[in-house]
Amino acid sequence: MAGEMKGFDEWKPFIAMVAIDFAFAIVNILLKKVLDEGMNHLVLITYRLTISTIFLAPISYFWERNSRPKLTPRIVCYLFLSAIVGSSITQYFFLLGIQYTSATFACAFVNMVPMVTFIMAVPFGLEKVNLKCNSGRAKVLGTLVCLCGAAILTLYKGVPLFDHSKSTSTQITMMDHGIKLSSTRNKERWTIGSIALVAGTLLWSSWFLVQSNIGKLYPCQYSSTTIMNFFGAIQSGILGLCTSKNLSVWVLRGKAQVLTVMFAGMIASGLGFVGMSWCVKKRGPVFTAAFSPLVQIMAAVIGIPMFHEQLHLGSSLLGSIIVIIGLYILLWGKNKEMQKYMAKLAQEAEAMKEQEQPSPPPVIIRVSVDDDSRCP
Repeated sequence: MAGEMKGFDEWKPFIAMVAIDFAFAIVNILLKKVLDEGMNHLVLITYRLTISTIFLAPISYFWERNSRPKLTPRIVCYLFLSAIVGSSITQYFFLLGIQYTSATFACAFVNMVPMVTFIMAVPFGLEKVNLKCNSGRAKVLGTLVCLCGAAILTLYKGVPLFDHSKSTSTQITMMDHGIKLSSTRNKERWTIGSIALVAGTLLWSSWFLVQSNIGKLYPCQYSSTTIMNFFGAIQSGILGLCTSKNLSVWVLRGKAQVLTVMFAGMIASGLGFVGMSWCVKKRGPVFTAAFSPLVQIMAAVIGIPMFHEQLHLGSSLLGSIIVIIGLYILLWGKNKEMQKYMAKLAQEAEAMKEQEQPSPPPVIIRVSVDDDSRCP
């Protein structure tokens, strides 16, 4: 029974990340709908982070009030930096990149997050690569395979897998509209968008590294996420007011926008970031970032019945399979590394127990001497 519970505990981070990515996929679908309706990007980010803060504040207060350490200026600075690289500025760069380039081009950068995180984690000592061990070679190989799958998802479209005859005219109209937009988009906008996507990818990858340090200094996932989202809401709100003087964009219109803000705030930015922080604490930044490509795959699968989106051999099926294979290789390497680490800790604990075993107390022999014998 104890072995079964231990095995389940090892799978908890994996199950948590799959559930989190599923929630992010639903958020992306809702996000696509409200952005098509003309909702301002920064307004959405601000409301999303504000709802998340309000939702998590009472949970973090009551759940972690007895275990929460004191907030120091160093921890506050880390959380403020985490808000910049994890929520407000990062989302702004990605949305700016999508606006100035294309959604497919932007998704390629999101899929590169695990590889960038792995490369950034090695110099800081957060990830160790020993090419002499199978686990080290597996982590490198899995990262490269994920990168190849992400490239195929973006660069190779392939033949369509379904025939949506009813939506043919709609697809042709959308393609014509896309061609017109591509013809009018100048090189300057594309360059700005590419730079924004590069910046967003670097910031999002660095969030996993920052969160790794926060987990050691302030190991309270609910409280740290609440404070981070509070800072992020302020940052995105100021940025939104500076970029748009029209206050009417801050008014939510329709049930879809309200539902998107509520779901994205409570589930994605709320519980989702709490879960990712917990996974970073348990398995490290590379393990958590390795699940990023699953968001695009899940969003594509969910979007088929809702938006009648077309799946293609390369950009949907083949690329997704390669990404999953690379993810499995990387996680296999991480799992082997974790098993070796746990075995080493068990051996050290056993050795310390043997050293700390108390030696048997000395035997004291009392000899009774008569008073007369002590006299001369």
